[in-house]
Amino acid sequence: MTFSVHGLAVSRGVAIGRAVLVASSRADVDHYFIEAEKTGAEITRMRTSRNAVVEEIVRLQQDLPTDAPHEISALLDVHLMLLQDEVLISGVKHWITERHYNAEWALTTQYEIIARQFDEMEDQYLRERKADLEQVVERILRHMKGAASPMQSASQCAVRAGSSRKQSQQDLLLDDTLDVPLVLIAHDISPADMLQFKQSLFTGFATDVGGKTSHTAIVARSLDIPAVVGARSASQLIKQDDWVIIDGDAGVLIVDPSPIILAEYGFRQRQGELERQRLNRLKHTPAVTLDGQRIDLLANIEMPDDTLGAVEASAVGVGLFRTEFLFMGRGSKLPNEDEQYLAYRKAIDGMQGLPVTIRTVDIGADKPLDRPVGKAFDTNLNPALGLRAIRWSLADPPMFLTQLRAILRAAAHGQVNLLVPMLAHGHEIRQTIELINQARAQLDARGVAYGPVRLGAMIEIPAAALTVPLFLKYFDFLSIGTNDLIQYTLAIDRADELVAHLYDPCHPAVLRLIADTIAECNAQGKSISVCGEMAGDVTMTRLLLGLGLRSFSMHPSQILAVKQQILRADTAKLKLWAQEVLQSENPGEML
Repeated sequence: MTFSVHGLAVSRGVAIGRAVLVASSRADVDHYFIEAEKTGAEITRMRTSRNAVVEEIVRLQQDLPTDAPHEISALLDVHLMLLQDEVLISGVKHWITERHYNAEWALTTQYEIIARQFDEMEDQYLRERKADLEQVVERILRHMKGAASPMQSASQCAVRAGSSRKQSQQDLLLDDTLDVPLVLIAHDISPADMLQFKQSLFTGFATDVGGKTSHTAIVARSLDIPAVVGARSASQLIKQDDWVIIDGDAGVLIVDPSPIILAEYGFRQRQGELERQRLNRLKHTPAVTLDGQRIDLLANIEMPDDTLGAVEASAVGVGLFRTEFLFMGRGSKLPNEDEQYLAYRKAIDGMQGLPVTIRTVDIGADKPLDRPVGKAFDTNLNPALGLRAIRWSLADPPMFLTQLRAILRAAAHGQVNLLVPMLAHGHEIRQTIELINQARAQLDARGVAYGPVRLGAMIEIPAAALTVPLFLKYFDFLSIGTNDLIQYTLAIDRADELVAHLYDPCHPAVLRLIADTIAECNAQGKSISVCGEMAGDVTMTRLLLGLGLRSFSMHPSQILAVKQQILRADTAKLKLWAQEVLQSENPGEML
């Protein structure tokens, strides 16, 4: 009987095939106590498995094909960092030596402790790094059991599925050969396992967990594979060898579809292929509207290597370089000035002379930094309203000055914009500028070269959007972070599933704040961009153009689709329509 499973659409396209299921290694972990004299051997067993995973990932990096997406290498670096994280390692040793847990039990226990810290994070990108930690733990557990990797297991299942599949009415609509199309259904898939995806039989995948900014989603987009994540119990509801349609545009899995539905999605699949071919022809076409307005399409990146994808997608610069990855999973050892400088310079060099906007660290008291093992960490009842982003930076001047010096030094090698997140008060603005000047003075005293930067602020708090003229007295440009602006305007925790349906980018109040911010910047001749999810949403492109936006920053994979909308738009005609949308009680119905 046909049924559907809903998740998050993270990578466009349609995949149709037989389901190949991969189970989670944590589902059947043994729990038992060991004798005191065996704790050393148990720690060695865990360390041996951990080292084997490290060697495996290093080997994967060395053997990466030249055409492998750059995101995969960067994400493998993150997994290596997590594998060597002192908080994870010392925590496992603690549970083995103090509680006499077996190694598997100790590892999963420490995972749950660190995972809870990730769950409390407000920043969606950082919160979804929990999936990377889980994938690392899964790989260690598999080595302890001597089991194959998920992709190896899946490939074995795929062979069985291809050889034992049932003849059915649906088979008649597809190529009934041993090369039957297959889709992968799993609790989660790590970037390392996905290395084999392009060489496998799988045409798409779906996972129980994950979000739009999870590494699984990022890699799926870079490989251009239809994917749905966060589908909850998909791996339990779907049975091995079921026919499944993965709708990566709508975020839906259709299980055991009827012949009519199969035919419809088969048509959509062919249309999608043609559309991708058409979009690729736009790579070298300037983003100019029908009435001659030039639009800047910029890229959001998380790591220096992401610049390769940005250039390939024809981005005219980086509109948002999130620097949080440098600070993640390091325990009490934060990145020093030289390490940060080299990372920022790598991104600048990668953009080949195009501008790079570097956002100062957006992290806070709710993030897993400096958490001693075994010590209860302070919890914040409202982490979204606590010591995060610029508030955290201003509360730790030495850390902030280190980052500012690194960014200023990197600016000597190219065009750099320095972007400050979550400002709301005049005294925060003045204190930030004072510290930037102090960082310059420190570099002068050391005789170290640095370059000029354009200074910008993120508008992501309603208070900031309502006092834009104050911001424009101090800043060269503004960037609207729509994800947080929506959250704070509507008092919605976008991570809370009970109220997530109220998270509405088209709420009249949200649109009014965005419209007024754009209008004020245009009136004063200051640059303004949107760098939240709204920028890459093609359903919002025409409205933002009509409101006067001329700079969009998004994931590189979204650039060509947005460019297509721009090439078809007439901003003169859209301006009047956009004002009608702002006056509507239900703006979303007009898009």
